[in-house]
Amino acid sequence: MTLRVLGVDPGLTRCGVGIVEVAANRVPKLVSVHTIRSAADAPLEQRLMIIGRGIEALVDEFRPDAMAIERVFAQNNVRTVMGTAQVSGLALRAAAERGIPVALHTPSEVKAAVTGYGSADKKQVGAMVARLLGLDEVPKPADAADALALAICHAWRRNAPGASTPAGSSSLSRFSATTPTPGALTPAQRAWRDAEKSMRAPRLKG
Repeated sequence: MTLRVLGVDPGLTRCGVGIVEVAANRVPKLVSVHTIRSAADAPLEQRLMIIGRGIEALVDEFRPDAMAIERVFAQNNVRTVMGTAQVSGLALRAAAERGIPVALHTPSEVKAAVTGYGSADKKQVGAMVARLLGLDEVPKPADAADALALAICHAWRRNAPGASTPAGSSSLSRFSATTPTPGALTPAQRAWRDAEKSMRAPRLKG
């Protein structure tokens, strides 16, 4: 069964949206990638309307089985994090209205899933996204590549044996990124599976 995931890298000026499909062989395939933009000098309500309508249009066009959104963290720039959180809310609302399951993934989790290193920079993430999807060039801007990385991360998690994907889930494991081999788990997926098992194991109280 093929799983189609729509990833959202939320941003008020640029919002990346990437759609991938992962079949039973766990090899990701590019479906489409977009960057929704809003003018920095436009009124906030107009910017949110543009981004929100853009996300909804893509969700309706590509009809994903699941949505993956980057988890928002507090930053020194309150204005930036506020805009990111507002756009995340638009994506969450679009998914909820259509009954699409959603998961929130941390940047470190996504980086670890696609590169094997939770502190990888955007250049490394983009390069691995291009490699995994068999692209000749890295998707640009970085928001687009990040959205695809989110979608791949979530698809691999969903396809890992025994893995569950509640909204807001996160991973504690470090991954080794290798181009998936048909019919076999990648090192990244095995690590995630093992981490999921350890997290579900009962712990004895001292």
